[in-house]
Amino acid sequence: MDNSRHGALNLPKLSFMAPETEHLLPNGDRVWVHPTAEAAQHLPNLLELFRSGAAEPLIFGDAGQPEAVVIPFEVWRALVETATDEEGFDSSYSIVRHRLKNSQPSIPIEEVAAELGWDLDEDIDDSDLPKPK
Repeated sequence: MDNSRHGALNLPKLSFMAPETEHLLPNGDRVWVHPTAEAAQHLPNLLELFRSGAAEPLIFGDAGQPEAVVIPFEVWRALVETATDEEGFDSSYSIVRHRLKNSQPSIPIEEVAAELGWDLDEDIDDSDLPKPK
């Protein structure tokens, strides 16, 4: 994995902050951990990034160990919806609505499916759906 990216989220390091420590996660992904005192000083800059539509998480902790994450409120809401929605529809709708509202480069369908928890290779039983005429 590219050392300049935030773990599985594949986001760039926050350029206005330094120094940070690279931390290797058990699955092989890497995240950048900012010292707690340094992170606190840069919260206003991070808020400006969030307001501009960026969703880069701020991972911070002491001794290079990730202990907490600051994320945009809308991302937090989507995570809560995903965690509490048994059917998955509401969280999927929220993710799609958020993406449509924030114009960003297109994302491969495989990444979108993975984010929504869909398996594109899974057979679907469509026997109860009306057939096209």
